[in-house]
Parts: sequence; structure tokens; C-alpha cells
Amino acid sequence: MTDPERRRRRLTVSCTLCKRRKIRCNRETPCSNCVRSRNGTCVYENNVTAPPRRDTGLTPERAGGFGRESNASRRSEPAFPPLPTPSSSASSPAPDVAAMQRRILALESELAGVSIKQTPTQQPPMELAPALLDPFSTQKEDTVTTTTKLAGTFHVHNENTECGIGYEGGIPRSVTHKTRVFGQSHWINGIVLFLGIPKLIESHFLCETSRAVVGIQRCKSLARTIKFQRTPAARSLPPIPDLPPKEVADTLIESYLRTVESVHRILHIPTFRRDYAALWASESPTNTVFLVQLKLVLAIGASTYDTKFSLRTSAIRWVYQAQNWLSEPAFKSRLNIQTLQISLLLLFARETTGVGEDMVWVSAGSLLRTAIHMGLNRDPSLLPTRSLFAAEMRRRLWNTILEAVVRTSLMSGGPPLLSLSDFNTAPPRNFSDEQLSDDDSTPAPDGEFTQISVAIALRATFPLRLAVAKFLNDFGAHGTYDETLRLDTELRTVYRALCHTLQGYASSSTGSTPSRFALRVVDFHMLRYQLALHVPFFGPALKVTAYAYSRTVVVENSLRLWYSVCPPSSGARGVAVVEEEEEEIGRDDLMRLAVCGSGFYCTVAIQANLLIAVELRTQVMEAASLSPPTLRPDLLAVLEDSKAWVLRRIEAGETNIKGYLMLCVVTTQIDALALGLGKDEMLRLCLEAAEESEEVCFPLLEEMVAQGRDGGGDSGIPTGLGTPEGGVEDWEFMVSWVLACMCAVLPWLTSVIGFRCAV
Repeated sequence: MTDPERRRRRLTVSCTLCKRRKIRCNRETPCSNCVRSRNGTCVYENNVTAPPRRDTGLTPERAGGFGRESNASRRSEPAFPPLPTPSSSASSPAPDVAAMQRRILALESELAGVSIKQTPTQQPPMELAPALLDPFSTQKEDTVTTTTKLAGTFHVHNENTECGIGYEGGIPRSVTHKTRVFGQSHWINGIVLFLGIPKLIESHFLCETSRAVVGIQRCKSLARTIKFQRTPAARSLPPIPDLPPKEVADTLIESYLRTVESVHRILHIPTFRRDYAALWASESPTNTVFLVQLKLVLAIGASTYDTKFSLRTSAIRWVYQAQNWLSEPAFKSRLNIQTLQISLLLLFARETTGVGEDMVWVSAGSLLRTAIHMGLNRDPSLLPTRSLFAAEMRRRLWNTILEAVVRTSLMSGGPPLLSLSDFNTAPPRNFSDEQLSDDDSTPAPDGEFTQISVAIALRATFPLRLAVAKFLNDFGAHGTYDETLRLDTELRTVYRALCHTLQGYASSSTGSTPSRFALRVVDFHMLRYQLALHVPFFGPALKVTAYAYSRTVVVENSLRLWYSVCPPSSGARGVAVVEEEEEEIGRDDLMRLAVCGSGFYCTVAIQANLLIAVELRTQVMEAASLSPPTLRPDLLAVLEDSKAWVLRRIEAGETNIKGYLMLCVVTTQIDALALGLGKDEMLRLCLEAAEESEEVCFPLLEEMVAQGRDGGGDSGIPTGLGTPEGGVEDWEFMVSWVLACMCAVLPWLTSVIGFRCAV
């Protein structure tokens, strides 16, 4: 009697959840039902327990092929067992389910341990060393903290090793001060060169009872009063037609057009002039949007109106009014070209007037996102049909927004948060402003200068300048010196091409040419990027010869940047020379902008002073001889000129006198070193220099207070100023810069002076 034929069990191909619910499974990983039910795991189990029948026709070759396929699938997808294929599911041998599940758990544990260490674009084998799995494991950082009464607490984040080249002080990568973190391009990173010196200074001649401390407190009290007087009362914030006389307004507008607008295109000049003329000719109510735009133009122009910034009070009030109007909760109605123009003008106006100038990077980020929300990052040719005017204005504004983002990133030490893949908007085309009103206009040839030519030439260097800002300030930036040298070479190449282009415009015998201001501003910007690349290695370069090239670049570029805002005087110093320099400042808009304004140009000039002071200190320390040290005359001249320059800034409305005080101390220190004086005598002379500098500055601050009490120095302009509880942001870069300057003055007190006393 033969046994009845056994009934073959079908291989389970559904996941456990679908099998339990008795629903159809699409056999994916995870399956559609598990996705809909948000099931954490979608598990497939092969529950065949009976061995395959001998008459199934399964050959050893087929069985081996299935085994190889299963192993390969398990390696590529370790979290899930391989699914059986329809052709072999009914005849394949059943794997060991328990062993497979144990293997899955082991692989998942290993995967969880290494996935957080792998970069998105590269997955190294799990058997590699942990150092290779972590791209930052070779970067050893530590934090050095210093606290002073003058500027608070600083946390300097150093990288101890770089490319195998050791440096005992480390390479500064960022600085934390109060509530902010500054990247490598921020000037404050130079403070790492002077840690430990501020306490020495305070203990020697900044005791609570000294005349120097009393003088500083008196000047600080007057400075607070001046800031309160300049801050408009809340009732005067709405935009009202409180314009200066037409003659003054005309001058301010021309000042703006020949400075900021000649490099960064924001306005359509014919349209602006037409609306401006209608404003004075019409008796109807003023358009509020244009009034806000006009006041920002006037505020920027006021910074180069004269050498004293006599319209500072009105300029600050206009900035406050524009900021208040822009902050109104009319969000959707403000998504237009005019609002973008006002936002850009407000960034420049805040820098020139000193209203939160060190926070413009935050506002620039908001402006960037607004522009992207409006589609300015997409080229107009890819959007619905627009007029030539609308398309080119969108290209121009996007180009200026890009410049604002990368420039504020460099100034603030914050990451640009932008990449070249975020936009495809083409550079502006070479149209003059008058051509934009005709849709059939043809752009001028590349070699012909128009009002947009400087912006187009500068745009060609934007990709590399953006790369420099990201290289220095992006999160986890640990740029090697080889990368620094590569970027330096590329930057010099595009710089030469840019100079060739602009010189071609300047030498043209036909048509207009770039203004002197535009050429010097472009040169200033490119030098600043070169300087920022090498400043992180400037401190190590003072002790490690491998970075000597960076030391040379920093010193020479600092000199060139300083000469851009304060050209060297010829002849001996005296009254005639000073008067000649005052007249030159009146003729040079960039020099006026650096003296009267705040922000980019002023900050870079002071940073150049700081770096030159570091170089002078190092030259003194390197002069290992019995004779007085021989210092570079051009560097000494910069320190001497910087005293007069900072004093001009105070006369123009700067309220912080510590910069002038410490520059006086610097000069005194150098003179004392040249005479070979001892430590006690040098400290006495430093104290006298500090006291004398305060005696010079105090009357200037008293005069500013008196002018504010009388209604300001704005001739013919209603001020409507009040004294609110708070004032303009109290943290200014000069406060902390003083600490760096003070540190630059006296580092030789413990080294060089000790050596000379021993000799």
C-alpha cells in the first residue's frame, strides 16, 4: 500500500503583518501596508519546515546559485533578509530563520555605530580605523578663555595641529564673545596673539584710583549721553516728510549716486530722479514707500557730505524710520521690487550711520530668503514673460544681494549660507539705465563702459570670493595651508583679470569711465579677501617659518588697505600738512566714508592697524642685539597716522575714545624702547600718555553733548529727538578692539623689556 501523496506547503511571501491581517502584500521593503500603518519594522519570514521533495527537480547548480544570491543580497541590504523570487520560491531550500535574525541584529548594531561617522558621499568599510571614519577626528581643538575688565570674557577656539606642522599657540578658528561666535574672517580672531597681557596692563596702570580710569569713566558717561541724544523717540519713528532743504537734499543724493550706487546697483536712476522731482513739485501727499527709500539714500549720502558728519543725527533718525516701516506686519504686500530696494539701502545705511552695523549679516540673510521667495534666484528668462526693465532690475538686485551676503559674511565671521547651486540668475547685462525703458534695446559691447559695468566685472569674481567666505566661516571650517595657498593663487588670478577689465574702461578715450571711488572700492574689497585668507596663519607665521608667506601677505595688504583710507602724507608734519590732509579728505569719498561711517571700511582699516602693530611688536622681539631695534619706517608711520585718523573719527561723531588712548600708548612704548628705558619708567610714560589722550578727547565729547542738547548740528532740519531708556546697541567693535590694541602695545613688558633690563 502506497503512502498518500503529501500536500506541498506554499512558501510564505507576505510580510508577517500582512500575513496576520490576511491582506495582500506588494512584497516591497517595507511594503505599502506597513508604510501606511507606520509600522516600525516590516519583516519577511520563510516558515517552510519540511525538506524539499527529491522530485522537485532542483539541481545542485541551482541550489548553489540561490545560496550565492542570498549571500550577496544579505551583504547589500543587511537590515532585511532577501526576498524569494517568484521563480524559485517554491523550490528553494529554507534558510535558518533564527540564524538569519541574529545576523540581522548584529549587522544593524554595527551599522548604527558607524553611520553617524560617515560622510554622505563616502562610506568607508566598517573595518577601517575609527580615525578614518570621522573626518574631524584628526582636528584637535581646545578653548582658551581670558577675562578682562575692559572687554569682558573671550573664548578662543584653537586648532592645535594642522598639516603636521605644530604651533604652540594653535591656529585660531573662531572666537566666542558674550552671545556671539565669530568665524575666522572676523577681525577679533587676532586677539589670540595677546592672551594673558590684558591682566598685566590692568594691574600696572589701570587701578581703580588712577587718573586714567577716572578719565575713561568720564568719557564713557558722556558717550552714553550722546547715544541717547541721537536715538529718536518712538513718536518720531513713522515716516514723515522731515526732509532737509532741497539744496542739501540734492547734494546728498549726488553723494550717494557717485559712491554706493556706482558699485552696487540698487536704484533705476532715471525713475528715482523723476519721482524725486515730483516730490518737490507736487503738493499732494507723499508716497510713503518712495519717502522711505529717499530718506535712506539721504542717510547714506550724509556720511560723505562733509568731514564732520554734521547730519549724523538726522541720518540715524531716517534709518530708524525705515526700519520701523519695514518691520510692519504687512508681509505679502511687501513682496515687491521697491521693498527689496529699501532693504538693501537699509543695510548700507545702518553701516554708514552705525545703527547695529555689526549685525547686518543677520538682516542680509533675511533679505536673501525674501529674494528667493520672490524667485530672484531664478533667471527671468525661465519665468513668465517680463519686460526688459523688470528682468534687468531683478538681475541687478539679485547681484547686489549676493554681494551683500558675501561681504557681511566676511565682516561678521558668519557662514554665507549660500552656494552656487542655489541660483541660476545670470549676471546683469551691459545696459545703461536709459535703455531699460525700451524692450527692443541691445546691450552695449563688453568693452564699453556703462553704469552697470563695475558690478558686472565684480560679479566675475563672486564664485571665488564666496569660496573664500565658506572656506573661512562655514561650520567645522578647518582649512589646510595648502588649500589656503591654492585659493590665494586663484584669487590673484581673477584679481589680475578684474584689474585688466577695469583699466580698459579707465583708459577708454570715448564715453564715460569708472569713478575713482569705484576703482578704489573694488581694489579694497579684493585686498580684504586676500588678507582674510592669511590672517588665521599670521600668528603661527611669527614663530613657524612654514607660514612665512602669510606673514608677508598680511603686512603688505594691511599697508595697502590702510593707504586706501589714509594715504601717506608727504613732507614733515605740521599745521600746513594737516590742513592739506583735511582738504584731501573732503575730495575723497572713500576716505570720508572710513572716517565718518562705521562698518566695513572702518573695521578693515582698524584691523590693518592692529596687524601692523603685531608686526612691529615682533620686529622688536626679534631684534636680538645690544643696540636699539631698527623698525620699518612705513609701519611706524602708520601708527603715527592712525592717531590722527582716530581723532578725526571722534571729531566726526565717534564716541569711543579708547582707540585713540591706546594708540597714544603705542607710540609712547615705541619711543621708550628706542631709548632703552626700564620697565618702571616705561609704565610711568604710558600712564601719562593715557591721561593726556583723555584730556584731548574729553572736550570733544563735551562739545557733542552740548550740540545734542541744543538740537543737534543739522542745519535747517527738524530733529524731534528724545531720550529713551535704551540707546543704539551698546556693543561696538571699538570696545573689544581696544583690548587687542592694548595687548599689541605691551607684550614686550614680559619678554623684550625683561631682556633689555637684564642687559
